[in-house]
Amino acid sequence: MSTEDEDLSMWDEALNEQAEARESGDEEAEKVELEELKEGEPQLSGEEQRKLDAILDIPVTISMEVGRSHISIRNLLQLNQGSVVELDRVAGEALDVLVNGTLIAHGEVVVVNDKFGIRLTDVISQVERIKKLK
Repeated sequence: MSTEDEDLSMWDEALNEQAEARESGDEEAEKVELEELKEGEPQLSGEEQRKLDAILDIPVTISMEVGRSHISIRNLLQLNQGSVVELDRVAGEALDVLVNGTLIAHGEVVVVNDKFGIRLTDVISQVERIKKLK
């Protein structure tokens, strides 16, 4: 069996498992509502609370990166429907979760009610994020 046939076989198995899980109603991933920050936890002075309130509603862009690839403009212009671009990640490897371009976590793709989502598997600590900014 060729590598391509093995890859297709693995995809078939994964899709079959997903279909079986859907039919049985077994949803591994559950939707989690994010909790609002409660005022007074931890105790903040009036000035600190005002500053915190000012930034809590600032919109940020969150994106999930499956992988990257570097190709020449010549190859880019030759892409069309059905073209396949090889990425720098191995199948099953964790995705990067970025906020405004800064890595904050790693996660895996889940499907819940026919919608894609990300289950966070590893959140980068604040200390590590600050080190990367410098």
